[in-house]
Amino acid sequence: MSYPDYNKCILLLESEGVTSRVINHVKAVHGFCLIIGKRLIEKGYMINMPLIEAGALLHDIGRSKTHGLEHALAGCKTAKRLGLPDDLIAIIRNHIGAGITKEEALKNGLPGEDYFPVTLEEKIVAAADNLAAGERLQTIRQHEENLLKKCIAEGAKRCVDLHRELSRMCGMDLDKLLAE
Repeated sequence: MSYPDYNKCILLLESEGVTSRVINHVKAVHGFCLIIGKRLIEKGYMINMPLIEAGALLHDIGRSKTHGLEHALAGCKTAKRLGLPDDLIAIIRNHIGAGITKEEALKNGLPGEDYFPVTLEEKIVAAADNLAAGERLQTIRQHEENLLKKCIAEGAKRCVDLHRELSRMCGMDLDKLLAE
């Protein structure tokens, strides 16, 4: 399977009208994903790095249309129109927090389905996105506090759980790994 490289992803974002602010954010997520992915490869995990790189850069392509939760589904539509691979579309679809339940989706005006990162590549992009406040690194605690202020307790717990899962796999807390 062929995935768009870094330059092609940036061109796709620009051609879709994604703002420079969002592009700077996805570049930060991309950098975090590279660090996490390389660490997991060192630990013996099989990871599709070209998929992670494209997923990190294109996960917010739907923000050219909207900045609400529905940006993930808008991004899926754009990715399908562009003929991108299904596993890349799954990263775009499932990157919000550490997933959204069917009930949460319905409550927020999305189709009644679960939107959870399933593959390791999907989880890496979601976890890295959680640690990117704009283009700067934030800790999982800071992200959790932001979600709790918005009364998103279940989502906050899922984000912390995903962070712990990947930290365990890396053999090191992601906050420390990314701060090095």
